[in-house]
Amino acid sequence: MTTLTTATPRRPRPRCSFQGAALGVAAWLAGILFVLPILWLVLTSFHSEADAATNPPSLAASLTLDSYREFFGLAGGASPWPALINSTTASVVSTLLTLVLALPAAYALSIRPVKKWTDVLFFFLSTKMLPLVAGLLPIYLFAKNTGLLDNIWALVILYTAMNLPIAVWMMQSFLSEVPVAIIEAAQIDGARLPTILGRVVAPIALPGIAATSLICFIFSWNELLFARVLTGVVAETAPVFLTGFITSQGLFLAKVCAASLVISLPVLAAGFAAQDKLVQGLSLGAVK
Repeated sequence: MTTLTTATPRRPRPRCSFQGAALGVAAWLAGILFVLPILWLVLTSFHSEADAATNPPSLAASLTLDSYREFFGLAGGASPWPALINSTTASVVSTLLTLVLALPAAYALSIRPVKKWTDVLFFFLSTKMLPLVAGLLPIYLFAKNTGLLDNIWALVILYTAMNLPIAVWMMQSFLSEVPVAIIEAAQIDGARLPTILGRVVAPIALPGIAATSLICFIFSWNELLFARVLTGVVAETAPVFLTGFITSQGLFLAKVCAASLVISLPVLAAGFAAQDKLVQGLSLGAVK
């Protein structure tokens, strides 16, 4: 008579606690290295110019709001609000125009692909390989001859053209995850292309659209080269206003830190508000 023996289940090998602790310490060190410059910028913005310029810097220096008063024009300087309004207008309007133009293009390249659509995507991406300085003179001459110098709408058109290739590239990958059966069902019900894009495709690809819009907004808000050359007083943007604090005297570190912090707040607020959609959009299609 034979006896049946059952195999003893193999216990999972315990993970090395030392390895996990080392990875945790490395993650904390990497996080501190990323956050430390920002904390240093915040601290320097509350110092006086004399304390901010000391070498080595003094951590125990007295705190003051003089740099913020000067930035907001409370000490007799220029007001930053026109520059902030110009940056908001150029960034928001150009982002909306980019999304309106990129959504149909991405739909044509993903859900209803055209012939040689990969070549089209490569052409879009190749336009980002041109150095910005190479196109500075032709764009300046065009703006000068058309009367668009120091005009905020010139920046809106320029930012839209600059962000459109990367927006089409990103949204093409997002829209390729939309089930074709849903679109075909909407077509059977008589829905036309604008209805399909607005009521079927856009809600499904909302995380990807949010990620694309945030990227375009950040690129437009931080752009400096063309804003510096094409604007003067009327259409001056926030980054251009920031460079005005750099003087030949050398005592500008605290004011630049305060201005950098204030100008960075809209981008940080937008990223924090859309962080869940950003993570969903950037990871869309990564897990099947």
